[in-house]
Amino acid sequence: MTTPERTYPPYIADERSSLESWLDFHRATLAAKCAGLDDGQLREASVPPSMMTLLGLVRHMADVERSWFRRVFAGDTTAEPLFYTDEDPDADFRVSEKDTWDEANTAWQAEIAAAREVVRGHSLDDVSTGRRHRDGAQVDLRWIYVHMIEEYARHNGHADFLRERIDGATGA
Repeated sequence: MTTPERTYPPYIADERSSLESWLDFHRATLAAKCAGLDDGQLREASVPPSMMTLLGLVRHMADVERSWFRRVFAGDTTAEPLFYTDEDPDADFRVSEKDTWDEANTAWQAEIAAAREVVRGHSLDDVSTGRRHRDGAQVDLRWIYVHMIEEYARHNGHADFLRERIDGATGA
């Protein structure tokens, strides 16, 4: 696995470009935190009893991308969760020996590509055709971008600690 290139978001840009570039930056940051590790390292939990792992974070973000862009924004009711269920909402974080980087990363990259396709041609003011799972609310695309940036930023903080615990690597 090679370390992905991260492009720092522009200092001056229109709103859409800013939001998209910050989201891409955070996507690349999570990938960078996973780079160079084998499946066993990616499955290493931080501190028991926490089950949080880098592999679990990637699986979680694949489902988050799928949920917000396909299920909520596009209203795609056929896009069922990939790694969790209503009965086991934390299953995306629960990894086993059979779970691999290739599987998780392939799903994650597919959901990122699907997200980009779903929003193509839409305004930030466009309102979702689907609804939030928790409260049934509709949201605009701007809200989804801001939420996704927040979601990645929070989990990238977790990824910082996980990576440091695994091999001492810190920084970008």
